[in-house]
Amino acid sequence: MKKLLNQKEQHYADTREEAEEIVVAAKENEALIMNKISEKYNKYGQYFLVDLTYQYGTPKEVMEGKPNDAPDGQLTIDEVNNDETVEDEKTDVPF
Repeated sequence: MKKLLNQKEQHYADTREEAEEIVVAAKENEALIMNKISEKYNKYGQYFLVDLTYQYGTPKEVMEGKPNDAPDGQLTIDEVNNDETVEDEKTDVPF
């Protein structure tokens, strides 16, 4: 299974107003976690770079949402851990 966790975008704008419009449009997406407008210059003049970062989930959230895909008869990791603690309690016999 593949799942998009985060995404970075960079946009070009000729004016600060255009850059701010890009940010306002991006804020409509709830996954936006960071935005930055950088003013830059080159031999052709001034321009603005807009950096946007979106986060859609974490590996933990994705894994917690996965169904139990263990084949029939095979123990899940939780069941294995529970069995180990039961076996440890059984072997505690004083000598």
